[in-house]
Amino acid sequence: MALDKIKPLKIESSDTGGDENDQFPTSLNPREDFIECAGLVVDDASHVDESTVIWRAADDMKFKDTNNPGGYTLTQLALNTSELINLYLECEPPTPSTDYSNTYTGNRIDQEQWKRHSDSSLLKQIDYTYTGVRVTQEVRKVFAADGITVLGQLTIDYVYTGQKLTGETITRNV
Repeated sequence: MALDKIKPLKIESSDTGGDENDQFPTSLNPREDFIECAGLVVDDASHVDESTVIWRAADDMKFKDTNNPGGYTLTQLALNTSELINLYLECEPPTPSTDYSNTYTGNRIDQEQWKRHSDSSLLKQIDYTYTGVRVTQEVRKVFAADGITVLGQLTIDYVYTGQKLTGETITRNV
């Protein structure tokens, strides 16, 4: 017999939002009830241990696994992962969490910026250099939470033969 879902029971007092029925064990409503615990261990069929854990440390949520035995806060994971920096150097940051702006000289784009929606700090910037009408260089930067410190920088130099783009050199500067 397979068990698909486990629905915890709760006992809730009236001072935390319960009613007279909550004085007895009743099913938890996932749309209105919380489960309070000191931490959460995540297992699968092959790994039943305490190596993958989520818990609270003061005002921070922390995450631990075998590759990160000391634990990182959610902020550290979001701001300091090299994978995220690489992704932002190559792709645009997500629109719902960032504000996008750009500047032009005539009909040529000079710069694109993505700022964090939460505090308007700079997240990513692309600066374009032209020779004549052709883009000859892009400098892409990804910034730390302060909006100033550069966490990653990628420079792309474009090579043309006549009117045709024939190559590019990509250099990871930071």
